[in-house]
Order: sequence, then structure tokens, then C-alpha cells
Amino acid sequence: MTHPSDLEARVAALEARFEDVAADAAAARHLAAARDRDLADLTVKVDANRKAINALGVQTAARFDRLEQKVDRLEEKVNNGFIEMDNGFIEMRGKFDATAAGQQQIVTLLTTLIGQQDEQQSDD
Repeated sequence: MTHPSDLEARVAALEARFEDVAADAAAARHLAAARDRDLADLTVKVDANRKAINALGVQTAARFDRLEQKVDRLEEKVNNGFIEMDNGFIEMRGKFDATAAGQQQIVTLLTTLIGQQDEQQSDD
């Protein structure tokens, strides 16, 4: 059988060990609570970042839409400018053709007059 003094020492050792285990359990609860707070803080930050990124995406899409509209308007202006330029070239070509036809008429008349003068001079 065990001696009472030995039993008392063992009980004292168990009580000391129990206090250590209780302290460890309290520390574990404290660490778990801190971890939960950290995760909650991290969740809030992740959600805020996600909202900010989504807002930037919407803002960027809106900017691209406005830029696309500006490019479309610029393209329309350029196309209209080329149409005007083509019409101007067509108009100038018509005027050049009319001028060339008029000059050809003058050359024909001058040639006829010169021919008539040469005939008159040869007749004299």
C-alpha cells in the first residue's frame, strides 16, 4: 500500500499539473479569440479591397466608354473631312476639264484664224 506522505505528494503534484493545464487552456482560449479577431479584421479588409477593385473596374469601364465615344466622333469627323476633300477634288477636276476644253477651243480658233491669214497672204 502507498504511504500517506507519498499520497499527499502525488496529489500535490497533480494539483500543480492541473493548474498548469488550466493555465494552458486559458492561454489557448485567449489565442483562439485573438485569431478570431484577426480573421474578422482580415475579412473586413478583404471585403473593402474587393469593393474598391470593383469600383475601379466600373470607373475604368465608364472611362473606356467615354473614350470610345470620342474616338467614334473623331472617326466620323475624319471620314466627313475625306468626303469633303473628295468632293473638292471632283469639283476641281470638273473645272480643270472645262478650262482644258476652253483652251482647246481657243487653240482651234487660233489655228483656224492663222490658217485663214496664211491663205489670204498666199492669195495676195
